[in-house]
Amino acid sequence: MAALLMEWNPATLATGINSVDQQHQKLIDLINRLHAAMLKGRSRDEAPAILNDLADYTVMHFKHEEDIFDRIGYADSVAHKKQHADLVAQVADLQDDAKAGKLAVGMETMEFLKSWLTDHIQGADFKYIDAMKAHNIA
Repeated sequence: MAALLMEWNPATLATGINSVDQQHQKLIDLINRLHAAMLKGRSRDEAPAILNDLADYTVMHFKHEEDIFDRIGYADSVAHKKQHADLVAQVADLQDDAKAGKLAVGMETMEFLKSWLTDHIQGADFKYIDAMKAHNIA
């Protein structure tokens, strides 16, 4: 089996919000699927479908978080939602390029996805943990 680009590490990535952590693990799995396709030299064939799955799942995940923000009145909701919208736009650009045959998935793309997810979890997502737990969301 090919080396994984990302591994779930509860010590550095877990928010303690079970539904969110499960969804983050699925996002990592999708990024690893794209990485595996790249390593096998299959990214041109497989990237469009994997990016579609990644885009769809990302939108669903962000909606889940944002629904919680709205329910609890999360103070940093506007800035956090802006980060979500920016990533959705970036993934849509990758999708468009893959569909048009203009995207050869390489390590630059993979490192972007890995860094964005890691930085977003450890930065923006870690900021909402206390607010969610104060509202008994676990």
